[in-house]
Amino acid sequence: MNLRTTAFLWALLMAAGCGGKYGRTVPNDMVNKLTYENKIDLVEAENDLFVAYDKVDEAENEILRTRDQIRRAKKSESLASDEIGQAKDQPTKDVAQLARDEAQARVDYLRARQDLNVRNRSLDELNRTCAVARYQLARLQAVRKVKVPGSERYDPKDFEKQVASCQAELAEKKKASKPEQERMEKARAEWEKKRDLLARKTFDARASPFVEKL
Repeated sequence: MNLRTTAFLWALLMAAGCGGKYGRTVPNDMVNKLTYENKIDLVEAENDLFVAYDKVDEAENEILRTRDQIRRAKKSESLASDEIGQAKDQPTKDVAQLARDEAQARVDYLRARQDLNVRNRSLDELNRTCAVARYQLARLQAVRKVKVPGSERYDPKDFEKQVASCQAELAEKKKASKPEQERMEKARAEWEKKRDLLARKTFDARASPFVEKL
């Protein structure tokens, strides 16, 4: 683990916050006394931590993407509604009505997906906290393994309990997200029905210019 990686990891830990519910930490000056060979034991926990941070970023990006998709779906709904009133023949009006129905269903689906996105971001943030806790446990195990002065004052059981408690909370909150997942899947199924109906009406279910690709 080079100095740049160490600095970045410490910045991540500071950003996550060291206090609160899962706030047990190993002093940085103890870890700095480890040799390069000793720090090899931390690699797996470090990688886990980087992945956890990346997942939070991905969750935030998904929220932004879905927000933009909702905006476009609302615009499609508005344009289709205008087209219904302006249609000069029945076939054109029929397509416009199907397009409006598809856009309305798409908005409903995307809103349900966004609710799930927000919950998933919360879960990913908690998972990141658990990753920090696991990293702190790995740090303690590393410094105690080589008997870094002062490490004997820290009880591994306290850090193990911290990890176990965080993981249990994460598992419980994942279970609680099941209704939102089911609501999103139901809304998606309803949208797909209307999307496919519109696509068939406009010649090609795969290539229809009337159908938004999500």
